[in-house]
Amino acid sequence: MIKRRQNQDENKYRFYVAQDDLFIDLNLVQFGWERCEPLHQFGPAVRNHFLFHYIIDGKGKLETNGQTYSLSKGQGFLLCPGQISSYFADPDNPWHYTWVEFDGLRARQSLTLAGLSEQQPIYNSIDPENHTVQNCMLKIVDEAERSPLRLTGLGMIFLDEIVRTSKTRIEVEKKSLRDFYMREALNYIEGNYMHDLSIEEIADASGLNRSYFSRIFKETFNLSPQRFLLQYRMNKAAELLKYSQLAINAVSSSVGYENQLHFSRAFKNVFGVSPSEYRDTHHVQSSVVQRVRDR
Repeated sequence: MIKRRQNQDENKYRFYVAQDDLFIDLNLVQFGWERCEPLHQFGPAVRNHFLFHYIIDGKGKLETNGQTYSLSKGQGFLLCPGQISSYFADPDNPWHYTWVEFDGLRARQSLTLAGLSEQQPIYNSIDPENHTVQNCMLKIVDEAERSPLRLTGLGMIFLDEIVRTSKTRIEVEKKSLRDFYMREALNYIEGNYMHDLSIEEIADASGLNRSYFSRIFKETFNLSPQRFLLQYRMNKAAELLKYSQLAINAVSSSVGYENQLHFSRAFKNVFGVSPSEYRDTHHVQSSVVQRVRDR
């Protein structure tokens, strides 16, 4: 169901909040457009989802991560979950923009292919005279009362257009598509190994079903995903045992094991000794570590 935010001037802004959460690949959270007043400001604020703005006309500025970006007609900007940002309309030529807030398994993948991220938030088109991204976004707003399935389809087209037209897009040849999926898997493992992580979650984050994911992972790394995740976690644990003063149970929870006994068995499976035995023979005193860091 779509909830419309009422406004007295239909020519000033339109704003809809999507109240359905039906699709795991792409979920539209809210969308709209606005003709901003001079110096209109939003933020500082943090979003829980991805938020993409496209500038239909006018100018403004985005401030995020210590950087200030001056933006104008035909450009866009991305805000990522957890990113602090502020943006301001120009005092003389305030911007008119449209936006879509979204999340889902396909969201991050598509933005990665477009070359957009928290570190690279600015969208520039390969063809500034072609406003297909703008048209896709306005179509979502215009068809806000349609079914959730149709809106999700329009959202997919919107993401595809961002990838297709972005100047910073990553060219992925068919032969390297597997490498892209594997990079996605490794990035997800690196960012989530400390949690209760399953192979199904990693496969989902990579955009693949578990069976196919496990097969190409094994072919690429000569290890099953289960064994790779185990070794990755135990290598992280070994670093903590060697260089930190953390208790064994704290090391265990730091690499995704709430049960210390299970952690000790897994560690011995990889290193042939218990965590305490490993620390006894490999631990580096904090004073030594500090001297190394001070060099």
